Amino acid sequence: MTGLADAARHLGIPDGAFKLFLAGDVMTGRGVDQILPHPSEPRLYEPWVRSALTYVELAEKCNGPIARPVDFSYVWGDALRPLQRERPAVRIVNLETAVTSSNDAWPGKGIHYRMHPANATVLNSAAIDCCALANNHVLDWGHAGLRETLQTLHRHDVQTAGAGSDAAAAAAPAVFEVGLRRRVLVYAFGTDDSGVAQGFSATDTRAGVNRLPDLSARTVTAVAQSVHRARRIGDSVIASIHWGDNWGYAVPAAQRAFAHQLIDAGAADLVHGHSSHHAKGIEVYRGRLVLYGCGDFLNDYEGIGGHEEYRPELATMYFPTLGADGRLLDLTLVPLRMRRLRLETATRDEGAWLLAMFNRESAQFDSRFESAPQGRLVWTGGKRSGRVS
Repeated sequence: MTGLADAARHLGIPDGAFKLFLAGDVMTGRGVDQILPHPSEPRLYEPWVRSALTYVELAEKCNGPIARPVDFSYVWGDALRPLQRERPAVRIVNLETAVTSSNDAWPGKGIHYRMHPANATVLNSAAIDCCALANNHVLDWGHAGLRETLQTLHRHDVQTAGAGSDAAAAAAPAVFEVGLRRRVLVYAFGTDDSGVAQGFSATDTRAGVNRLPDLSARTVTAVAQSVHRARRIGDSVIASIHWGDNWGYAVPAAQRAFAHQLIDAGAADLVHGHSSHHAKGIEVYRGRLVLYGCGDFLNDYEGIGGHEEYRPELATMYFPTLGADGRLLDLTLVPLRMRRLRLETATRDEGAWLLAMFNRESAQFDSRFESAPQGRLVWTGGKRSGRVS
């Protein structure tokens, strides 16, 4: 407790406030797994690619050779410096891979992501605190693979949300102490339109993920009831949602209404959206941050053509600071890019491209950003956000 308070004072964060690190999809399986110290058996069941090593070869063909094996910190690369500088109280990502040695590939599924359990230390090397698991890849290697994923992450002191041994466990939040009588509760959810199939759903008798039936008002009520049973005075709640298509900047009206209704119902102070392979617009609604799509953070897609207009090689770190009441006080973005399966600092031109994109796509939500030292992008508010620059 004292350490967190001292760190907050050192960073100029008001009493009762705290900073988070959020990122979108972290896929440390397949090609990324192959360059780590303990690669899985590389066989794949994809229509066009039969070995995970092919994804390493594509990255090397694009940007040069990768000395193998790399150490566990390699893939995080230049992301480690902002993490050290910003000193977030809780670090949260959507882990979009199973962590298992299971060979029970989900039948009929075209893509299967897997990281070997002995490589789970890669998450510790960036001090990841929480993995949202309510996504369309955590069950790629069956229910045995999910059980091993949960056991492995917990053994590495990484909390999980959105998947579990039954429906109650999948719906339960990850809980973090961030100050005296202050907690952060992280709930994770998945939707059908992001590829989370009905068969992935946890039930009273089956392991699985916390899948939303729809984005209706009835679903908001059910989520709010669950949150209010766990929430205490002083808690802040994060709703981490895997939703929507892989490509395209449009934010569906149903997503925006659902995010607003969660906030209105006291069921979320921050909506952490992901699934799109690129970042999307950002909204601040009633003082609460809504990230509709954080984009991919780590993956093995380097060298795969298509969709270049979205700049999928670029990644973003999100550092929001929340006040004692859960409202957004500050938001810093750090642009990065993927090269040789490693995160590197974005160039000035790449940062400028992201700044223009965030301002263009966030204008509909009246959110604005400006460039800042060290390549950062900072939120400067908006008329409806409660903060005017």
